[in-house]
Amino acid sequence: MDSTANTIQELLEQRILILDGAMGTEIQNYRLDEQDYRGERYREHAVELKGNNDLLNITRPDLIEEIHRSFLEVGADIIETNTFNSTSIAQADYRLSDLAYELNESGAALARRAVDKHREQTGRIAYVCGVVGPTNRTASVSPDVNDPAFRNISFGELDLSYREAIRGLIAGGADLILIETVFDTLNAKAALFAIEEEFEIQGRHLPIMISGTITDRSGRTLTGQTTEAFWNSVRHAKPLSIGLNCALGAADLRPYVEELSRIADTHVSVHPNAGLPNEFGQYDETPEAMAEVLGEFAVAGFLNLVGGCCGTTPAHIDAIRTMVAKHPPREPAEIKKVCRLSGLEPLNITPEVGFINVGERTNVTGSPKFANLIKSNDLEGALGVARQQVENGAQIIDVNMDEGLLDSVELMAKFVNLINSDPDISRVPLMIDSSKWDVIEAGLRCLQGKGIVNSISLKEGEDSFREKAKLIRQYGAAVVVMAFDEVGQADTAERKFEVCARSYQILTRDLDYPPEDIIFDPNILTIATGLEEHEDYAVAFFKATREIKQQLPHALVSGGLSNVSFALRGNNPVREAIHAVFLYHGFKDGLDMAIVNAGQLGIYDEIPTDLLELVEDVVMNRRPDATDRLVTFAESVVDGPKKDLEIEQWRTKD
Repeated sequence: MDSTANTIQELLEQRILILDGAMGTEIQNYRLDEQDYRGERYREHAVELKGNNDLLNITRPDLIEEIHRSFLEVGADIIETNTFNSTSIAQADYRLSDLAYELNESGAALARRAVDKHREQTGRIAYVCGVVGPTNRTASVSPDVNDPAFRNISFGELDLSYREAIRGLIAGGADLILIETVFDTLNAKAALFAIEEEFEIQGRHLPIMISGTITDRSGRTLTGQTTEAFWNSVRHAKPLSIGLNCALGAADLRPYVEELSRIADTHVSVHPNAGLPNEFGQYDETPEAMAEVLGEFAVAGFLNLVGGCCGTTPAHIDAIRTMVAKHPPREPAEIKKVCRLSGLEPLNITPEVGFINVGERTNVTGSPKFANLIKSNDLEGALGVARQQVENGAQIIDVNMDEGLLDSVELMAKFVNLINSDPDISRVPLMIDSSKWDVIEAGLRCLQGKGIVNSISLKEGEDSFREKAKLIRQYGAAVVVMAFDEVGQADTAERKFEVCARSYQILTRDLDYPPEDIIFDPNILTIATGLEEHEDYAVAFFKATREIKQQLPHALVSGGLSNVSFALRGNNPVREAIHAVFLYHGFKDGLDMAIVNAGQLGIYDEIPTDLLELVEDVVMNRRPDATDRLVTFAESVVDGPKKDLEIEQWRTKD
């Protein structure tokens, strides 16, 4: 970041910074007519333009600059550009999509001019914050109640529109970029993706501010995320600040600002409405009343930046500035390095959470039942499989559409969109699982929460590995890394750790990938095959897991559990006993999660003693005839212990 960013950072350590107030409220006070919006340039435009406040950057720049000055005169440190609706998507309503770049450039230039004039006259420094609004579309919700998978905007369309807007803001002289009034986190993730692309091209990185909006007292965004889930979804961008604005007044926002203050390892902002709107859509909260509430926020240690949204005037900002000036800024929270995922709700993988079950049944390569539902286009039935996994205790859902006769890209996007429409399923994070990059990317572009990519590896060399890992981080996901390199799949403990350690170094050293978002899969390979070279596969996995946990700080370990017992397919009681024993030993050695059938997990302590001994012999490779002994035993118990192991009825159809 440049020197401006460093200066802002220094100021944030010294005091609470002041944002400006509501541009729209001030514009309303001028009681403009249609001609003010049109000016000479748009005198003959085909549609009504009144209400397109961003157009005033071109047709009434004098008025916009005057509003900026009014907020600077009462002590605002950061002036937001009049560009909330300056995307090609939002401007389409006025048939002015082609004006998006100019609106952003002129909006930033007007704020820049006001800030620079103010500095010349007073010696006081202020900053230009380029505003990126949410658009009037939502990528996470269908506008058609009869088609929950339908979207009227895509991630790609948002990305292109946001990039154009951001280019204009940078060209006009913005010091910071603010993604504001986020009601759909997927829209915000597209904006963050676009910002990173533009920063790369332009060779400079401006500080990023992100501000969501809680739409009602439920404490969730419009698309259903809790405050912490929202933060988990966007923190990969390393924003200068995370905050909340709009929708509610300050008093109603308090619990959610307090939550952000507790969990955010960056600065916290808030710019609420002046209370809730009355029956006429007006805002009645006085400057003094609003300042008193926000002053208490400062006393409580919640604030780093504060200002106003709808209904707030220069008088509100002046009162707020006076009130919070008495108090020191909040210290960013110190939080542990743990993998922080989210669906509609957060999933922080801490020791207290314990072992994580990743539901495997929404995988066309692993579940015949699910595959048949997908192939017959019974997506509602397939959604039921996902719901069953969550009900049975899966904390993450693995989704895989890799089948030669399927359009995997289209199906991945459609199924993830369907999951997004079901709050019972979408409350948990998703694992986007594919061996094809275009399928992975299709899933990531539909994911408003922070999920996991399964998987990448060094199989195709370091360049491909770096490229994919960089994009995964830009999309805001954690990543499963397979113990696979240019030589092949690692099978010994030494090779498993060697490949994982090399991958870790590339990710953390070269790409600054958060180590807590790296999940290694050291390959759970099949045992009990009768081949001598396979007998030590489970032990090798355990040894590699111990090494990873001891020597690769903060990284997690996972694996596909069903692989280990594949040689005994068709014998569910014995397979489940093998799974239970494997998880028991794997967990002791540091295994954090596994892809499992959440409805069909046996319990180690409930395995019959004779079967337990035989399975332990195989898993831990304790005797040369272990496999033969287990196979002989298995032939006698195919029908017996199924009820004891509580096989779910729905699963027996697989």
